[in-house]
Amino acid sequence: MINKNEYYQQVQLPSGVVHVYAGAELFKSLDYKVFEMANNNLQIPNQVYMSYTPDVHVGVGTCIGTTAVWGAQNGYVSPSIVGSDIGCGMRMHLTNLHKDEVKEVKLRRKLVKAIEKYLPVEDHARGHFSDIRLEHVVTKGLHGLPKKYIPDGYTPRKATSLTHVERSKFALDENALDRFPGSVWHRSHRQLGTLGNGNHFAELQAIEIAEENRAIAEAWGLFDGQVAVMIHSGSRAWGGSVSQYCGSEMLKTMRTLGLGTADPKLLFAPLHHQAGQNYVDLMYSALNYAIVNRHLIAYAIREAGKDVFGSRFEMTTLYDLMHNYAWGERHEEGDYFVHRKGATRALPAGHPDNPEPYLATGHPALIPGSMGTASYLMVGAADGKANFHSICHGAGRIRSRSATKRLITLSEFAAAMKVGTDEEIVVNQKSLESILDESPQAYKDVDQIIESVVGAGLAQVVAKCKPLATVKGAK
Repeated sequence: MINKNEYYQQVQLPSGVVHVYAGAELFKSLDYKVFEMANNNLQIPNQVYMSYTPDVHVGVGTCIGTTAVWGAQNGYVSPSIVGSDIGCGMRMHLTNLHKDEVKEVKLRRKLVKAIEKYLPVEDHARGHFSDIRLEHVVTKGLHGLPKKYIPDGYTPRKATSLTHVERSKFALDENALDRFPGSVWHRSHRQLGTLGNGNHFAELQAIEIAEENRAIAEAWGLFDGQVAVMIHSGSRAWGGSVSQYCGSEMLKTMRTLGLGTADPKLLFAPLHHQAGQNYVDLMYSALNYAIVNRHLIAYAIREAGKDVFGSRFEMTTLYDLMHNYAWGERHEEGDYFVHRKGATRALPAGHPDNPEPYLATGHPALIPGSMGTASYLMVGAADGKANFHSICHGAGRIRSRSATKRLITLSEFAAAMKVGTDEEIVVNQKSLESILDESPQAYKDVDQIIESVVGAGLAQVVAKCKPLATVKGAK
């Protein structure tokens, strides 16, 4: 049985109900495997809520676009409902530039080249932050960085590095870190301040404020035509190692406890079991790594901006948040343990979990589009509590990488990137062929995604962000 309204579908499956926030066209396009995976996920004991955002698509064990909730007292934790790139998320910085100051394609290319000087993008690249102690990063988050990497720390009135973030530090039992061999520490240290490949990027964008929310936009420091920097990256090798190690340990625990579903790749354990606690501690270390990694990418881009535009160039943090994680939250009915895999938390004005600078407005929710399409800045709506304040995390793939390479031509990709025009979206890759699998044709229509989120009453648009130049990691 399916109960419908225009942007919300309640789907009854054999194992329970999954709440789907999507317009009719998006809902009809969903692969049947999405519901197979939901049915498996709903078999995890004691689950109190599960939903899909409109960008939902098939993942490993759990779909990307999932919110899954347990009570804090008898909950479960699942690496599959966090994802292998733990802490993957978005960061946005505001500059003092107007888009007219970077309208020349040559200048945008110059800036992209300068960014590559500070932000290594080649495969197996080594970051430029060897003086940072990794043990401080994974245990203290942003508070583990040397002062020189928090440049606004010397001007408290303008400081945004530590305040304009979803969370600057995750506490954990540091003894859990002893499980990792030196090779993991070495590789992860080398990768600090690097993008990675796939759908990760750093992008220059031009802001267009939504008139109906201009007051919020201006309170956030936005202006029409403003150049902003959006960053998408995660926990790199550190998070991958956490997923690999804990996955093996959790599988053994599931066998011991007699747990499982039809999907052998769906891993989970009781939250208060030793295996569950070990995973939470190591997951939090990866969240610390991820937020520092994005911060250092932004630091590198800031240095490149000063090389090109001089000391007048400014780049302040708008916000940093995650879309692959699990943690405890307080909601009206009580305390919960909430998983989000490819889902973004979007809190409304007045919600006590907002960082202090955003308590009056609600915090920015950063929603990237695909390459060549707009991204969005959103703010949560009060009615979002029905979905535990979860919204989409991006456009969501509709084609696999191999299918995209097979079905989409280079000329179609080039047209989407406006190659050869004054509006060309400059890319750092020598050939678009190397990133063809990231063409916009591989993704859902982000405008439809946003329409569904707004139509469902989960969030509102504050600004649209049009791409000017994109930096991608090499494969």
